[in-house]
Amino acid sequence: MAATIYDAIGGEPAVNAAVESFYEKVWADPDLLEYFATADRERLKGHQRAFLTTALGGPTAYAGKSMAEAHKGRGISAAAFDRVVEHLVATLKELGVGEDTVSAIGAKLGPLKPEVVEA
Repeated sequence: MAATIYDAIGGEPAVNAAVESFYEKVWADPDLLEYFATADRERLKGHQRAFLTTALGGPTAYAGKSMAEAHKGRGISAAAFDRVVEHLVATLKELGVGEDTVSAIGAKLGPLKPEVVEA
């Protein structure tokens, strides 16, 4: 059995693939475009890789802003947060991540909602 969720999904290659596929979905979603219109996409993907690696028990320590600080003033709605989560779940399933692992990832990331949602 894998020691961490990070190991269970396949480590760095899996996180990299997940981030690429995830952002393809997010950036193609008209309901989310306004939140990413001015974003430095490559920088954002780098932060997401580091954050997911850390959140899932991998070796990289996320040293970025807190979730609240990174999302402050962006007016992110609960519906937009939920939509992003839907894209993440779809991405993980497409990459063959099992239901139990997807649920475990949700358990790690779900509590961040109050730190991200403002509107």
